[in-house]
Amino acid sequence: MDFIKQLTGKNKQDYEHAAAHIIDNADVKTFEELVSKEDFLFDFIKQNAAKRLQQACNENNYKNLLKFLDFYSPSYDTFIAETLAKFGDETIKAKMKNLLNDGTESEKSYAAKYFSFVRDESVIDLLKNYSYTENEALAFNCATALSTLNERTCIDSAYEKLNSKDDFEVLSAVKFLSAYGENNSLEKIFETMKKSSVSEYIASEIGYMESFLNLLNTKHHENTLLAINNILQGLGEIISLSNVFSFQLYEIFEQLIFSEPNAKNAIILLTAKNKFNQLTENDEYLFDEDKNTKDEVKAIKDLLNNNIDDNLDNFIQSEIYEDSDFVFTAIELIKNPEIIRPLLSSKNQTLILKSIEVIKSLKDLSQNDKDIALANVSDENIKQIIQAL
Repeated sequence: MDFIKQLTGKNKQDYEHAAAHIIDNADVKTFEELVSKEDFLFDFIKQNAAKRLQQACNENNYKNLLKFLDFYSPSYDTFIAETLAKFGDETIKAKMKNLLNDGTESEKSYAAKYFSFVRDESVIDLLKNYSYTENEALAFNCATALSTLNERTCIDSAYEKLNSKDDFEVLSAVKFLSAYGENNSLEKIFETMKKSSVSEYIASEIGYMESFLNLLNTKHHENTLLAINNILQGLGEIISLSNVFSFQLYEIFEQLIFSEPNAKNAIILLTAKNKFNQLTENDEYLFDEDKNTKDEVKAIKDLLNNNIDDNLDNFIQSEIYEDSDFVFTAIELIKNPEIIRPLLSSKNQTLILKSIEVIKSLKDLSQNDKDIALANVSDENIKQIIQAL
């Protein structure tokens, strides 16, 4: 009998029967198969499955959930942890503490989630120990459990890591603060994002911490626009397209379109227009996405194409200066090379290289441009690239 088909179906009698069978009989094989389909089921289907399994649990069968802990899924960890917390006693607590200490990665992840529902200060050190593990599910669950326990010393440690020269360590600190729900850290995270080589990932974590739409109406307005800009750079490549919903991109662009025009808004909207046209040029980006995501991407494309002019040089020009946080994006949007040429005398050699490459792409590069650029560049690698243009 296909219990997964029944569990995820629409027939109430079937899914209640399947859920009861899986829980009452500790059907590990079926649960393992359910977890293996994690990437192939829509979120609402997984949410229904979790709800139905939880409703099948009671004080007589809940211990059967312990047999499922070798197969971790973020879609089912909440119902398992919450059920064990609801019906469990001190024996269960001791069991989960032992698993957090000595269990498999999967068991530790479930155990960390359990301590989000059961307060036990004796596990604080264990939770701290795994908060920066490479297993993202375990690290996330440890951070949320520490937040539940209101353990604050770990926040100071995360702030120290934000200053690291190691991008992985910086990103792990941002993810910790995001999972912990430490919204007071937003200012520090924005500043970290500005100087990081993994700014797209950091921008995503900001979006998980707080709604971009809300942040646009706070003191973080300009930094939020920069985060959205970073999201656009990575969207469809390193940032999943399903995040168009999480980040409320349609609503954001709609708000910017009907706001007072300015340079930063123009940069975001024109970058978005180019990005969403690119995403819909062929099936490469949308092939594996569900219908809802495809429809939302196309709706955003239509919104932008129907409201945004391609030639916004007059708006964008005010961000064409060396210290602008938006300058690297802005120069790719400019159609008039004369607006870009002053940057050839910049103190930022990477910006000089980018500027001269854009001028060349506009088919207006002269030897004088190259001479000016070379006079302001000391890096031999950049010099060679400019000379070869």
